[in-house]
Amino acid sequence: MADLVVSKLAKEFVTRDEPLVVLRDISLQLAVGENVAILGPSGSGKSTLLHIIGTLDTPSSGSVTLLGQDPFQLTERQLAVFRNQHIGFVFQDHHLLPQLTVLENVLIPTIAAGNATSEAVARAEDLIDRVGLAERLDHRPAELSGGERQRVAVARALIQRPALLLADEPTGSLDRTNAQAIGKLLLDLQQQEKTLLVVVTHSLELANLMSRRMELDDGVLQEVD
Repeated sequence: MADLVVSKLAKEFVTRDEPLVVLRDISLQLAVGENVAILGPSGSGKSTLLHIIGTLDTPSSGSVTLLGQDPFQLTERQLAVFRNQHIGFVFQDHHLLPQLTVLENVLIPTIAAGNATSEAVARAEDLIDRVGLAERLDHRPAELSGGERQRVAVARALIQRPALLLADEPTGSLDRTNAQAIGKLLLDLQQQEKTLLVVVTHSLELANLMSRRMELDDGVLQEVD
């Protein structure tokens, strides 16, 4: 049974003339433990689709269901809680807070939910160790390489044990060596944590690590070999 169901999703933006249609009749299903890469040229709507699945944007029509819940039926406050508890994000730019240490950055989602418990701190330290930064706990982002900062972002995305992990061009700003390492790390942790993983990327190398590949072109999403 699918844990993520995207059904007949469409997104358009109002312009002076006719509406700008970005997504058309998108459907996608994933079960926990599965992963998919979504490929497509710049401007094809990949990030828009990811933002809607992640509840950062709303569809013009269609639906998204995660763990049996339609998040767009929730109040704004309920939606914020749902997103924090069930969805983790990794973006091309790591979005770390420069004044915070590695440990503090990873703990941010737990602080937003209330406060960082001892259990949360222990999980953060474990995740930081698993992404290979155990010796960088007290370092700040300026003291880390680009690849290391992205590893911190991956750990932060997983701190709340989300059902759904979304990655938007997670290797786009990295050199090839770091890109390969981050791609493998994402996949390894996704399998260990048994989350759903949706990656949007230009990188065929990253896409080929995923069990499924789909392409978004002219607003239409299709499976590719």
